[in-house]
This record gives sequence, C-alpha cells and structure tokens, in this order.
Amino acid sequence: MSSRINLGIFLAFLAFVIFSSTVFFVDQRERVLLLRLGEIKQADLAPGIHFKVPGFEEIKRFDGRILTIDAKPENYLTGRNKNLLVDSFLLWKIVDTSLYYTAVSGDQRLASSRLFHIVNNGLRDAFATRTVHEVVAGDRTTMVAQILEQANESAKDFGIEVVNIRIKRIDFPKDINEAVYLRMRTERLQEANETRAEGAEQAESIKSRADRERITVLAEAEKKAEQIRGNGDAKATDIYAQAYGKNEEFYGFYRRLNAYKNVFNGNDMLVIEPKGAFFDSFSGPED
Repeated sequence: MSSRINLGIFLAFLAFVIFSSTVFFVDQRERVLLLRLGEIKQADLAPGIHFKVPGFEEIKRFDGRILTIDAKPENYLTGRNKNLLVDSFLLWKIVDTSLYYTAVSGDQRLASSRLFHIVNNGLRDAFATRTVHEVVAGDRTTMVAQILEQANESAKDFGIEVVNIRIKRIDFPKDINEAVYLRMRTERLQEANETRAEGAEQAESIKSRADRERITVLAEAEKKAEQIRGNGDAKATDIYAQAYGKNEEFYGFYRRLNAYKNVFNGNDMLVIEPKGAFFDSFSGPED
C-alpha cells in the first residue's frame, strides 16, 4: 500500500514537472520568441497561455515596453567650432522581435549601445551645421525630428524603433562658461555705462533748455512788470497832477510833510539853520 502511494506521488510530481515545462505564460508587457532547436518557430506570441515541447523548444523573453537610454552629457562642436555640452536621452522599443534577436542576440545592453552611437552621430552632424544661436534659440523640434528620422532608418535593421529623442540641457563646458559669463558681464557693464552717459547728456540738454526758458520767462515777466510799473507811475503822476490842480496849497503842504518825514526819520541830528523854502512850514506867518 505504501509503495503504491509513493508511486502515485512520484507520477503526480513527474506529471507536474512535464506540465510546467510544457506550459508557459506570456505577459502583455513582453515580446516572446518560441525557438525550436535554436531556430525561430514563432515570434511575438499573443499574451496568455501557450505550450511548447520540452527539450526541443524554448522561449526567449524581451521587454516589450518603451525603454530609455540616458547617457552622460556629450561634447559637440557647432558650425563655428564652439564647444557645447549636451545632455540628452532617447526612448526606444522593439518592433520586430525576430530581427531584434537575430541582429543583437536579444542583448538589451548591446542594442542600447548601438542605438546610442547612431543617435550620437546624428546629433553631432546636426550641431556641426548650426550656430550656437540656432541650436539654443532656433527650431529645435525640426532638428530633433530630422535626427529621429535618420536614426530610425538605421535602427530598423535591428528590429528597433526610436520613439523619441529629448535634449534636456545645452550648456557651455565649465571652463568656457566662466569666460562667456565674464564677456557677458563686460558687455552689460558697457551697455550700462553707455546708457548712463546718454542719460547724463539728455539731463544736461534738458537742464540747459530749462535754464534758457527760465531766462526767457524772467525777462518777459520783468518786461511786463516794467510796463505795469510804468503804467502805474503814469497813472499816479496823472492822479497827483489832478489833485495838485484842484488844491495846489494843500498838495504842496502834503508833499512837504512827506519830505520832512523822509529827512527827519531816525535818530540822526541835523545842525542847520531853518531858513529857506524847505523850512517855511516851521516858521509862523509873516507879520
């Protein structure tokens, strides 16, 4: 009885091993090849459960998702021999599993290396025909699209599609950056000095114009003041004349009092003899 149980367990285990080596599962994120004695029997198996012949057939699994190659920044020369440090990455995926397996033996590292060299050469050629301004501020989308098209022409021999190429950063090398920043600082200082000089020149011009206008305004005002003063004096003289004509004796007395007021104003002492027409008002009426 015990031997039958052991035999049953052994047969069950053997059946499980045979079944597990016969049945395999394909995930939707994978691209799978079925090989028979090393040759490709079927490529790109659909997701789900599949069967194979143990010992004669084997499967090769590859990542079917979009993969990334993010290499270290590379130096590129522009059309005017300016050195630029470019940081970029590319996205790729397998589109022909059979060709991919045949061309690079399904080695992802080898495929990444070849793709990097293809794209790197494309970027180098594109930068070599452009200036720094065209690379930095130009139509970078068109440039990348051209590189992408050329890269896919070469990558299709590996069963690979380059999905996208992205340039993360473009900068000058560190030793050039300092010289560029120094030159930019010098140019900005020169522009600032020129602006200050132009401002000072404009200020002097405005000040000179304001001084001329001030002198003109003051002269006009003085002229008008003299005219008004002359008209006032003329009117005052006319009024005095009219008043004098109405009462000559009173007018003469009033003028003499004003003269006394102007002469004897203050603490000054005059030692004179009160004779003459000026002092007539100090003497009484002649008998």
